[in-house]
Amino acid sequence: MTLQEYDYARESPSKLAASCLLLALTMKNLGGWTPTLQYYSGYSAQDLHPLVKRLNFLLTYQPRDKLNAVRSKYSHRVFFEVAKVTPMDMLKLEETLTSS
Repeated sequence: MTLQEYDYARESPSKLAASCLLLALTMKNLGGWTPTLQYYSGYSAQDLHPLVKRLNFLLTYQPRDKLNAVRSKYSHRVFFEVAKVTPMDMLKLEETLTSS
């Protein structure tokens, strides 16, 4: 979904991927950013927090009529309907990120 948003073009692909992983881990309560993830990604959890919040906010956008192909594709059960996942409440996300 970030490919359709110009604001994310300035982010490095590795930081974007790491932030997506941290958001997914947080949304599914699968743990936090471990020392192993920090070592191999090169990013601390604190480095990723602002981008994680922006990514969660991006999930709240309604699809535009002309730009709904990605959301439509990932709404299919073959892709586990990840485009239909409900974004986290911003306050709960903030709480979770700061407590870890």
